Amino acid sequence: MKSNRLEAFSDGVIAIIITIMVLEMKVPHGDTLEALGALLPVFVSYVLSFLYLGIYWNNHHHLLHTVKVVSGPILWANLHLLFWLSLVPFVTGWMGENHFAKTPVALYGLNLLMAAMAYYILQIQILKTHGKDSVLAKALGKDLKGKISPFLYVVGIGLAFVLPWAAGLLYLLVAIIWIIPDRRIEKAYLGSEG
Repeated sequence: MKSNRLEAFSDGVIAIIITIMVLEMKVPHGDTLEALGALLPVFVSYVLSFLYLGIYWNNHHHLLHTVKVVSGPILWANLHLLFWLSLVPFVTGWMGENHFAKTPVALYGLNLLMAAMAYYILQIQILKTHGKDSVLAKALGKDLKGKISPFLYVVGIGLAFVLPWAAGLLYLLVAIIWIIPDRRIEKAYLGSEG
């Protein structure tokens, strides 16, 4: 199978996840700013999760441009990633509805950690299928962002039980680190076509 079917399926799933998240935000009962203000934690958690899903969609798009042939392990690794991403609406809603309480913030971080690990596993499966001379292998290099992110998630999960707001800021920091798509893949892909 070529990667276009895998990418189209993944795009559809991510679009549905975002749609579910926005549908979880309920319209306030009242026409004042105070009524709207009660939804602020829900809105903040939505914005953070929307940012994460956008980052995953963007980087997943770049990643799949390195795939020439989709193997069974790549399919399963991709489904594994989509599983963790599909839980984002649940942990987002729980965290927002409970005003960034300790346990929901910790579970949110755990979900982010598991999605990051699933993305790493997907990269590994692509490397196994395409070899050490593949575009992805050339692009990854030291992968500092990929190594520091899980560490920051683990710190955030622990911090959530002491200072949940600080854990939320740490999750935001990781998102900011990843907001620019992985240019290494783009450069390696363009270089391989030259």
